[in-house]
Amino acid sequence: MLKYFNKKRKKGQSTLEYAILIIIIIGALLSIQVYIKRGVQGRLKQAADDIGQQYSEGNTNVIKKMVVIGQSRDTFASGVTRSQLTQAETTYDLMNSAILNNTSEFWGN
Repeated sequence: MLKYFNKKRKKGQSTLEYAILIIIIIGALLSIQVYIKRGVQGRLKQAADDIGQQYSEGNTNVIKKMVVIGQSRDTFASGVTRSQLTQAETTYDLMNSAILNNTSEFWGN
């Protein structure tokens, strides 16, 4: 009978040891949480800065031309103006962009 209680006690003791170990690990992770966040934020900022250095506003030229073609008829009767579309409207959108000065461009590190 005594051997049975010793086995139960050892099993309870090992469970308690595991619980204490898990509590210590969680406490350590919570205490270094601030440093982990700072490290992740630093890496994200560095990646964003690297991406941001690739665009040069002063050396980029964009030409955009939009053409709208359509026909309408306007009628005025008893003080009311009425506009009616007589032909389907067509829109052309043309865009061209170019880098003006390639020699002075900076594309990151």
